[in-house]
Amino acid sequence: MATIGNNYDPATTAAGLATNYTSARQSILTAQTKQASSAAAALTSLRSAISGYQSSLLSLTSGKTMLSQAATFSNTAVGSASAGVNATAGSYSFFVERIATANQVSYAGLADSAADGGNLGIEFGGAPGFTVNLATANSDGNATLTPREMAAAINAEPTNNGRVSASIVTVNGVTQLMLTSKTTGAAGNISINTAAVGNAGLKAALSAPPTQVTTGQDALVWLGAQGTGTPIAQASNVFTNVDGVTMTFTKAQAPGDAPVTLTVASDNAGTVAKVQKFVDDYNKLKAVIDAMVAPGDPSKGATPGAFANDGGVRVLQGRMVSMLRGVNGADSLAAYGIVATREGSLSLNATRLTSQLAVSPKGLDTLIGSSVNGSSSGIAGSLDSYLKEWSSSTDGQLKQRLEQNTKLQTSLTKRQDQLDKQYDSAYKRYLTQFTQLQTLQSRMASNTSMFDALFGDKS
Repeated sequence: MATIGNNYDPATTAAGLATNYTSARQSILTAQTKQASSAAAALTSLRSAISGYQSSLLSLTSGKTMLSQAATFSNTAVGSASAGVNATAGSYSFFVERIATANQVSYAGLADSAADGGNLGIEFGGAPGFTVNLATANSDGNATLTPREMAAAINAEPTNNGRVSASIVTVNGVTQLMLTSKTTGAAGNISINTAAVGNAGLKAALSAPPTQVTTGQDALVWLGAQGTGTPIAQASNVFTNVDGVTMTFTKAQAPGDAPVTLTVASDNAGTVAKVQKFVDDYNKLKAVIDAMVAPGDPSKGATPGAFANDGGVRVLQGRMVSMLRGVNGADSLAAYGIVATREGSLSLNATRLTSQLAVSPKGLDTLIGSSVNGSSSGIAGSLDSYLKEWSSSTDGQLKQRLEQNTKLQTSLTKRQDQLDKQYDSAYKRYLTQFTQLQTLQSRMASNTSMFDALFGDKS
């Protein structure tokens, strides 16, 4: 046993011995805690990746088809169009006689007026809209109501609901109140009811006919030629009369112009983009799983994945690959240019996809299928069904694993608390012992010095 000299610190010595007392158990506990934390992070990441992929599958397959449709006008200056999944291929003629506009009016000759209170009524299409309390419009509380205070009160009125915006425009020193309807169509035409306005001057100024800066009008579009086709009038410039197609008209045609042609047809580029997203989203999820089960390579400094030794996650990895490789025949993934590599990732040959769509356009929908609840089918349905065994919020594997890992982390926290208490106890014990030893050594050294002084050599 080593001899302990006088020159040592009891606290440092006690800390070292207490650390040695608990170091073996602390090393094991630290490793287990780190592993549990890594598992929790990995499980959360896997849950997010699976959930994101399932959402993507649902978005891609929730329509009746993976095939995209395009809608275009022969004259793009007249308007634009887009086709949804329910659009049917076809050709339609339209003549745009007028487009819908929003009403804008201005009231001139306004000046500061006495704050006499009263109410100002705003009407739309001759029908009552909302009322502005002019007494509260006088925001600074003085005796004068300014046009700007009135405009601010119109904009701030809760029952306005954004239907009209008010602003002040000054032209050649003359103040004008500008009111702009937020909706197009004749029903949005603005008028002012001054019957309850208190100030006579303000009432007279607002009762005068306003300047119609822009007249509000409904759009009028003919299905077919102008005058001989079927007229369609509405307040908005957005038309949805053709099933699955949204048309937005932006310019009226001149009398005598030929109708514009709307063509709805297959959009191969849009279909390729959808299939590419199907491929990319699958590869994204697979990459997450592959990284989690990677064995690692010490020679290259690559550490193992969080689930490198987890058979369950490896089964998940294998099942996803087998579901894609198990579809063969004329309408297989490979036939549509979706090829799986040896590792199971997907790649898309757009040329082959387009060629196969020309031969068998409906085969792609049958192959990919749908992940919609109650009507799941095809590859998407199989993938989603299997992934739900992992992602289910009631009995999914991820939920069970996270709960088990949480219990383990709780247990490790308790064990750490116990080990910390054992460390503290050992530290206090060692500190007491070595403090007493140091005190004893100091006394002995003092006695030795005294004896040397009394009985030492006097020569």
